[in-house]
Amino acid sequence: MMHNFSHVRFFFLSGLTETMNYRVVLFSLTFLCYCFVVLVNVALIVTIILDKNMHEPMYILLCTFCMNGLYGTTGFYPKILWDLLSPVHVISYSGCLVQALVISLFVCNDLSILTVMAYDRYVAICRPLQYHSIMSKQRVLLLVCFSWLTPFCIMGTNIILTSRLKLCSPYIERLFCVNWAIVKLACFPADTIVNNIVSYITIIIYLFHGLFIVWSYMYVLKTCVNSIENRAKFMQTCVPHLTSLLIFIVAVLCDIMHLRYGSRNLPQTINNFIAVEFLVIPPIMNPLIYGFKLTKIRDRILGHITFKIKLFR
Repeated sequence: MMHNFSHVRFFFLSGLTETMNYRVVLFSLTFLCYCFVVLVNVALIVTIILDKNMHEPMYILLCTFCMNGLYGTTGFYPKILWDLLSPVHVISYSGCLVQALVISLFVCNDLSILTVMAYDRYVAICRPLQYHSIMSKQRVLLLVCFSWLTPFCIMGTNIILTSRLKLCSPYIERLFCVNWAIVKLACFPADTIVNNIVSYITIIIYLFHGLFIVWSYMYVLKTCVNSIENRAKFMQTCVPHLTSLLIFIVAVLCDIMHLRYGSRNLPQTINNFIAVEFLVIPPIMNPLIYGFKLTKIRDRILGHITFKIKLFR
């Protein structure tokens, strides 16, 4: 007979069950990883904010990109660090919904910001004479606000729909809460029809984001073919963006495919890696990619490090 857990107050996260023998090592590595994520992202954000020469659309968007990386990892790392030190891995019902919202917002915000960055590069390379009039500070701020508020409305709707479901189990076979993992616990599949429809609409919306990025870079590549100057600009500013986009899309698609269609026969270690890679790899790699590739940022950071070394001598 199925027990009725329709009034679930807590969720039990089972992602760490088989790895608790190594929790001290895992805690140390996770803590160092989080510190590194915070360090590289804050370094890039502070560098851009303090240098007035970088108060340009591309750098403002990059700053927003790094802020979103900090926001997303804050929804994951503190809780997983706590769980690694705790014998029981529990999260409250409301806490689980909040974590699901934060992590889904991080993903959608990232794709929205990457879309705006693609548009910025399209205008800079394909319509250079109109760049400053099109990408004015007011319009950039408007696009940034849009890239944050739109995902909030979309994912907020998804989470509100999830909160109305009656659940028949408090057990989530993951390291952290995500919306679809909660939806799968619903007592009656018929109740999730609206959730499925809204989820597919959300996927379609962000698929159009991806198509817009592809369209933008088709025009950019077409423009760069016959111009040495544009090719240099493409290599300098577009390659980091495309690299970040590729890392992000691969990581997110792996998690989505695994969440919806993944096999339970996989070892828990592999399941955990697939689950966390979009929260670990992009926030680390993005600041490094842009920091090493964009000359202004690299020179500014290296100059600051050199000054500090001379000062201590």
